[in-house]
Amino acid sequence: MKKLVAFSVIVLLFSLDTMAQVEYKVITSVESIVPAGLGRSRIISAEEERDYKEFTSEQTEDDNSRNKSKRGDIRVKDFEETKLLNFFNLGGIRFQNIAANDAVITSKINTMVSEGWELAFVTSAVESDSGKDDGNGIFITRYIFKRNK
Repeated sequence: MKKLVAFSVIVLLFSLDTMAQVEYKVITSVESIVPAGLGRSRIISAEEERDYKEFTSEQTEDDNSRNKSKRGDIRVKDFEETKLLNFFNLGGIRFQNIAANDAVITSKINTMVSEGWELAFVTSAVESDSGKDDGNGIFITRYIFKRNK
């Protein structure tokens, strides 16, 4: 009988965890790779929510009218912006800046974890200098956190 009660409690605990609703939050770091340190680098975190459905239209063979939602309605005005250092300065690549950015990003991740968020996914991309006439570039990383509501 005790084994049956113990088994029932374990099954109940696992089923409660799987029924829990999960929320996600995306934090983005943008690090400039513009030569001479002319770019801007930041960690960005939206403080407002948006429902993607408000800005989505469905295209069909019978109805292919364009999406008429306004870009201004998508914009978020309440967001957290944390300064980071650029990868380059006038002397070239600055490894101290990379280490400093790592420390600030680690602090942000540790704060999120202490607030109950779990780092679920990380994805990154680079748009880099593509030749002599292109002095632009960014290194972007998205940190996707999740937690039970």
